[in-house]
Amino acid sequence: MKLAGKGFTMENLNFTYVLSQIFTILMYILMGWTYLIKTKRKIVIVSMFSLIANFIAYILLGAWTGLAMCIVAMLRNLYILWDEQKHGKRKVNEKRDYVFLVLVYLGIILATIPTYEGFFSLLSVFATSIYTYSIWQKSTKIYKFCGIPVGILWIAYNAYVRSIFGVILEGILLIVSVFGYIRELKGNKK
Repeated sequence: MKLAGKGFTMENLNFTYVLSQIFTILMYILMGWTYLIKTKRKIVIVSMFSLIANFIAYILLGAWTGLAMCIVAMLRNLYILWDEQKHGKRKVNEKRDYVFLVLVYLGIILATIPTYEGFFSLLSVFATSIYTYSIWQKSTKIYKFCGIPVGILWIAYNAYVRSIFGVILEGILLIVSVFGYIRELKGNKK
């Protein structure tokens, strides 16, 4: 089943599509849960389960570039988990962090080549790239600011692959990102 780039009709509304939306809802529930968790390790672990649900949803939707970005994001998160366990939390980036960032971007490019389906498929690539940069930073202000364009890109990509709940739930996260960034700005002024 491939909905990406096609007009959404009632004939597209079949068991596979409904199942994709159930996994999309599960993904956003897990992602939302990460905002309530206090330790980075637990956030990354729950985020991995969120990515697995997203992976399954994108398989069911035939959203191959989004699927490829899920794989890159899972590998990225596994490295972050390993790095924090091995080297502990740090306030500044070190040489290996720059190498890691370059490797992730290389992985994004390599994963995009075989899954490219036109400009709109690149929206997931741009979102993953910006999000990767935001979590690579040590600044929560940059992380929260980057959440805004990331949310817009994921909304557009979810519209492209016709994921109704992806659009709705990412829209809610976008609103939360905007409020979180405004709160961060106000907190820095005090």
